[in-house]
This record gives sequence, C-alpha cells and structure tokens, in this order.
Amino acid sequence: MTRMFAACARLLGAVAVAAVLAGPAMAAPDLAGMTKGERIAFTKAMPKGGELHNHIAGAIFPETLLAWAAEDGLCVDVAELALAPPPCAGEGLRPAAEAFADEGLYSGLLDSFSTRHEGFRDRSGHDQFFGVFGRIGAIGPQRSGDMLALVMDDLAHQNTFYLEAMVTPQGQAAAALGIKVGLREDLAEMKAAVDQAGLGALVSAAIAGTDAMEARARQVLACGTPQARPGCQVTVRYLVQTIRTLPPEATFAQLQLGVALVQADRRWVGLQMVAPEDHPAALANYPLHMEMVGFLTGRGQLAPAALHAGELTFDYAPPEHLRDHIAQALRVAGARRIGHGVDLPHEIGAEALAADMAERGVLVEVNLTSNAVILDLAPDEHPYAWLRQRGVPVSLSTDDAGLLRIDLSHEYERAEAYGATYEDLKRSARNALAFSFLAGEGLWADPGTYRRPHAACRGQVGRAEPRPGACADLVAASDKAREQWRHEALLAAFEAEHGGRR
Repeated sequence: MTRMFAACARLLGAVAVAAVLAGPAMAAPDLAGMTKGERIAFTKAMPKGGELHNHIAGAIFPETLLAWAAEDGLCVDVAELALAPPPCAGEGLRPAAEAFADEGLYSGLLDSFSTRHEGFRDRSGHDQFFGVFGRIGAIGPQRSGDMLALVMDDLAHQNTFYLEAMVTPQGQAAAALGIKVGLREDLAEMKAAVDQAGLGALVSAAIAGTDAMEARARQVLACGTPQARPGCQVTVRYLVQTIRTLPPEATFAQLQLGVALVQADRRWVGLQMVAPEDHPAALANYPLHMEMVGFLTGRGQLAPAALHAGELTFDYAPPEHLRDHIAQALRVAGARRIGHGVDLPHEIGAEALAADMAERGVLVEVNLTSNAVILDLAPDEHPYAWLRQRGVPVSLSTDDAGLLRIDLSHEYERAEAYGATYEDLKRSARNALAFSFLAGEGLWADPGTYRRPHAACRGQVGRAEPRPGACADLVAASDKAREQWRHEALLAAFEAEHGGRR
C-alpha cells in the first residue's frame, strides 16, 4: 500500500494537494458555460472514479481489431464484412492483412465493426450494434489479455483507476454442461446435477484463464518495469457475463459457474446478464431468469448481481415487457445495480420503485451514447435527469466504447446535454466506487450524498496519505476505502487546478 500512496502522490503533485487542503472553497465549474472543446478537455482530466459497465469484448476500436486479425492470420468475408478463421481459400475470403492495402475494404470493415456510419447497410443502430459481435467473433479469447490491457491504459489516460470488466469465463463449456443436464423444474435439483456434472473443473479453468489474461495484460503494459504504462495503476475486478438468449438450462449453468467463481476468487466480484433484452428468448424467459439469479445468489447474499434490465422501448418490445423488468430484477433476483434501466418511468408504480431504489442504494449504470445509438433515445427522452431528481444513485459508463467509438470522458462531456452539472459528474465518479462490488467498508458514511466521511477519516479526505491510526487502518484493510482514498486525493488536486468545490 505504501507503493500505491507514493504513486498517488506523484500523480497529484504536492503543491496542488496543499492548495486544496489549505485554500478556501471555490465555485463549482459551470459546464453549460463552457464550449464543447473546453468540456472535452475538462472531463478528460477529471478523475472519474471508475467504470462499472464495460464489456471488454466491445471496448476495442475496429482499427485495433483489424490489426490483430492480420497478426493472427484471420480472414475477411468480403460480402459480409466479417472476420473468419483461416484458411482464406474459400470463395469470398481474403486474408485480413490485405485490407490494409485496400482502402474500400478497410473503410467498409471499420463501418461493419462499429456504429460510426448511421444506417450502414440500412440497419438500425440496434441491429448494427448487436450484429457486430458476430462479425468480430473470430478474434477469440486468446486476445482477452490484450483487450484488458488496452482498456486499463485508456482509463488511466483519463485519470480513472478502477474497472469492473464484464467477461464470460468458460462460457461455452458452462452452457454445454447446462444443456447436458437439461432444464429441471426444481432449481435445487438442477443445481446439484450441474455440480455433479463437473462444474468444479470449470471453476478451476476459469481461474487459470483469469491468471493468463492478467499476465498477458501486465506483459503488454510492461508492468513492474521502468517502462510501465499508466494502465498498470488501474485496479480491475470482473463481472461474470451470462447470456440470456441461450436455452435457459445453459444460462442457468453459466450463472451457477459465476456464483462459484465469485466465492472462489476475489477478483471476480459479481454477476451480469447480457445480450439483447428484446430478443424473443430473453423476453420469454425473463421471469425464469430472475428466479434463477435470485435462487443461485441467495438474492445477493452469495454473490451480488448487476443486471441489464429495462433496456427497452416500444420500438423493441410490447408494453407488457416495459412494466416490470426492473422491478423483477430488484425484487425477485435481488440485483444491487441495474444496467441501463431506461424504461423505469414506464414500469408499474414507477415513482415507488424509484423511491425504493433510492432508499436501498440500488445504482443505475447510465450509458448515454449506447442508449442513443441502440434505442434512439434523445436527451429529453432519457430518464437520467428523472433518476437524479428522485435520488436514485447513477454512474456514467461506456457500455461498449470501441463499437460506439467513445470513451468514458465522452460520456461525462455528453451528460451536460442531459442537464448534468459538475456536481452531478462528481457524484457519478464517487458512485462508481461507493456502489462498486469492491470488498470492504467504504470511506463514506453516506454513499450517494458524500457529506459525511467515515468517522475514522474525518478531516483527512483529500490528503495524499491518511494519518497513522484508525483512518490508515481502514484504508489498509478495505479494497473499497483504498480506491476511494486514491480518488479523493486525485479529485482534490483536480479541483485545486480547475476551481472545483469539495
């Protein structure tokens, strides 16, 4: 931990920290009064705490995906503008390396692997976005460490040092195990059958895969060497992605693996459910999925869940599916965070549901660009302001930065168009740590409002290092408090430079 404080002090600069500790409070920056360029520079430099909603498979820009495809000897299906495994001798297949000498093919692939070209091939943003994953799937898990390294380094260059990355460990093997066991009416019976069918071996394989992914990321970032890149300073935890469009018995086994992995390895901290919520299978099985999550996680007692829920509009689902998906995620599955949640105002008893979320501290992971591209939601149609007004904790995130061609700072800049002030952005950044699934006691007695630090650290928040004693002991013992301490020190330096207000 001493090394972390030393690195933090170098990042901060002693002069900036001293200025914020000794100087008077300053007026908060006026985002609306800035030009767009000023906001971009401001939000890029602003410490943003962390990112809670990041699919690393969708976080890589198409240019990098193509470079990897060429290095790995993959092919391009010219008609589909998709990657394919070798050999490249089949009709319509060309080596991916040839795209770099063919401007038209190269440009078309960038369009195919992202949402940069509105209406590409007459597809909606929704269809283009979700179709990308199939077109880049040949990249394969062998690049997961490279992906992780890029995401870590990108966050560090944005003054942000915590990531909860969504990954699907042993996803195909777990799904196959579930299909082998088959769907059972009794979930306890099905759980026992999956255990007996070999779930333990998949847990061991997932841990080994995590070790390999992290080792490759450290190698790419040159961690532990004089050439170490900033990404080495980013703390990473993982959420187990499970796929809601598979047969329900396959999804069940993935969820069961996720709970077992969270209990076996402290790097894995929670569960997620992904894939289009409007897919026919996802809609048909939604109540069953929520029952499965609630049963396997003990409604959050065995493993916390952060569920994609309410990523729907009338363009993609009939009214009956906009009435209770978020309520089921909370009240049946026991979710502690909601991903997207844009249909919440449509839910039955929406005001009471929002009040319940505010009281219980259920955070919504807000993805502004993703919701604009996939669901065509304009700022005045998005519930971001509605949630803030009702005290529901929110935190901005990217969803799939590479596909959307954005970064986390972009989402913070974009939030001004949705009515966000600097205080809202600062709260978003703090929320990303306070409502993370990091282990340990938090630095704040009032997460979500941030007026009362933990009693042990009163009068110290914002310092480069805690004084020896109770506060130093708290920070040393708690992953969450440690990351919050680092963020508050970075925030103090930032506000000293930019005229913020603590």
